[in-house]
Amino acid sequence: MRISRNLMAIVCLIVLCITLSLGLWPFHSPRNDVAWMKPGGLSFGEYGTVISSGSLKSNELPNQRSGSIEVWVHPDRRNSATILSLYRPEDGLLVTLNQSITDLEISAEFRNDSVGETKWHFFAGGAFARAIRAKRPVLVATTFSPAGTKVYLDGSLVEVAAGLWVPNDTFESRVIVGDSPRQPNSFRGDIRGLAIYDAELNDQQVRQHYMTWTQHGHPGLDQDPRAIAIYLFNEGVGDLAHNLVGASANLEIPARYVVLDKIWLEPLWSEFSFSGGYWTGNLKNIVGFIPLGFCFYAYFAIAAWRDRATLATLAWGVSVSLAIELFQAVLPTRDSGTTDIVTNALGTYLGVLSYRSIYLPAAERLRWLAWFVPNSGHGTGV
Repeated sequence: MRISRNLMAIVCLIVLCITLSLGLWPFHSPRNDVAWMKPGGLSFGEYGTVISSGSLKSNELPNQRSGSIEVWVHPDRRNSATILSLYRPEDGLLVTLNQSITDLEISAEFRNDSVGETKWHFFAGGAFARAIRAKRPVLVATTFSPAGTKVYLDGSLVEVAAGLWVPNDTFESRVIVGDSPRQPNSFRGDIRGLAIYDAELNDQQVRQHYMTWTQHGHPGLDQDPRAIAIYLFNEGVGDLAHNLVGASANLEIPARYVVLDKIWLEPLWSEFSFSGGYWTGNLKNIVGFIPLGFCFYAYFAIAAWRDRATLATLAWGVSVSLAIELFQAVLPTRDSGTTDIVTNALGTYLGVLSYRSIYLPAAERLRWLAWFVPNSGHGTGV
């Protein structure tokens, strides 16, 4: 039995609706999935973010390049997500602490008058493996100085990246907890506490802070003068987490999930990443458009474009992908980027090839497979 042209059009419409639904779901801004924990902490669900009301205020001189971040965190699964962001859009500064499956990734990007645009990242391998396996939090301390960046886990130094520095006034930035600006990258798990300092902590100080965090739930409430922000997340109710060392930069929990400064059609080179989530997402985009390429090629092969069925299918696949990316720019849960357009086009072409090179030869030998060979015949146009 072979499918009619009208029935093929219906099948194509169904495939198109499924493709659009997968690309745009959910079709609204969902509830911000952040909940208070007892005795202290914030639990982040599928889409959650916490954003500071303003920028942190440093105690140091304007040319200070040193600082430290302590975050007591428990990822609840293997995932790729952003735990913490320091963000200053006016000079393109973005420093993030990310979960990359079981690794910790530190990344920075900024513009600097002396060296121009700079981007760097490095990994602390297996940083979260034990925390996920043992179902307990880990205290991550990251220190920055002109000499480089260091990572400590539970008070012990595990990684040193010489020469990877951050610019002046890095810590006079907005704070985003559990997500990143520009594109969604939500963290799943618990964050028990956060402290930010405008000076580099030494090994002994990091070890001491680890003891006080784990024994008392804070880094030491004598409030080290180097601290510019301490959040214990012990309010328990409301939509504010208070900075215990000053009135500036309290953290707000929005009612609905939101991404700060959402990007439209992020360029390929900006989206590129070595993370597992990046490559997994690309694979899904390719596979997701194979059915569209398969069905629309079969339809175009008997329609007015039969001599150019492959080009017509590719043009349609790119158009659908572009429409999805434009709509995704206003949906906070979805990324809007050009990488998806390329991978969707590749998936569309693989759908065309699977129809022409695999399905048609098989259908000619096994007639019971010929459901998607239209009654009017098929073209082999290129």
